[in-house]
Amino acid sequence: MTPAGPAVDLSCYLVTDSAQLTAAGHDPVSAVTQAVAGGVTAVQVRDKQADARDVLAFVEALSGRLPQRTALFVNDRIDVFLAARARGSRVTGVHIGQRDLPPEAVRALVGPDAVIGLSVSDRAGLLAAQHSTARVGYVGIGAVHATGSKVDAPAPIGVAAAGELARTSRLPAVAIGGIRPKDVGPLRQGGLAGVAVVSWICQASDPFAAAAQLSQRWTESA
Repeated sequence: MTPAGPAVDLSCYLVTDSAQLTAAGHDPVSAVTQAVAGGVTAVQVRDKQADARDVLAFVEALSGRLPQRTALFVNDRIDVFLAARARGSRVTGVHIGQRDLPPEAVRALVGPDAVIGLSVSDRAGLLAAQHSTARVGYVGIGAVHATGSKVDAPAPIGVAAAGELARTSRLPAVAIGGIRPKDVGPLRQGGLAGVAVVSWICQASDPFAAAAQLSQRWTESA
């Protein structure tokens, strides 16, 4: 199946955690904006504990601040994505996991042009994503390393296994899970289309510098 939606740059992908950003002394919207200025190319709003209205407000604020080239995804909350789009916000798509609505049901809700990202951790999940009639746009592979930012994260598979999955994927693949700059080179050389981080940027004292370090490693690894 051909992936749906516009082509997006997934190389430096930030998954937000408002609690971590606030604990680090940041205003979440300003911090994400700084990270994008530092090199983040895609942003996924993920806040499983927040009220829908708060997530919607965050998405709308980012939509109004981020450059057009920066993809903006909503994690899990199809209702928030639909509400943001209906209210005129620029949102690229949604990212879902194995326990969320089936991709085919999500496609029916979000329409033909939204980009759907799907988390996978093994070959079976990857094959299902590739053959789904939902036209999945990309997959998130992980967890690469153990991570504390997601309570239900799968067991870590390591950099080498992430690369093995990516090399067999017909879909662009982004690695996630405890990733640090030292991992970027091996992951890009292993076939990944991007690296996704949470804590590396959200817990950083300087989100711009943290993003710039990742972006530089990605460029140097070409």
